[in-house]
Amino acid sequence: MSHPTVRMYTTAVCPYCLRAKDLLRRRGVEHIQEVRIDLDPQARATMMQVTGRRTVPQIYIGETHVGGCDDLYALDAAGKLQPLLQASAA
Repeated sequence: MSHPTVRMYTTAVCPYCLRAKDLLRRRGVEHIQEVRIDLDPQARATMMQVTGRRTVPQIYIGETHVGGCDDLYALDAAGKLQPLLQASAA
């Protein structure tokens, strides 16, 4: 069985990052590729360039930019998170 590809730009002390990771784990995500922008200034610059945003987390499921923690929770509330995770695992 394949696992969904989830990449998340994070920092060490981000409560929204922790909430997002918790929701993803509750939805069956076993591995999150974390990109720590507090440790890597180039990763921060890349995140800002590709997302147009400065805040963390910035979450990708497969090639889809979900957005931040609130966006992830809204996607879940709309019933669209699980299908996106399943499509990413295919």
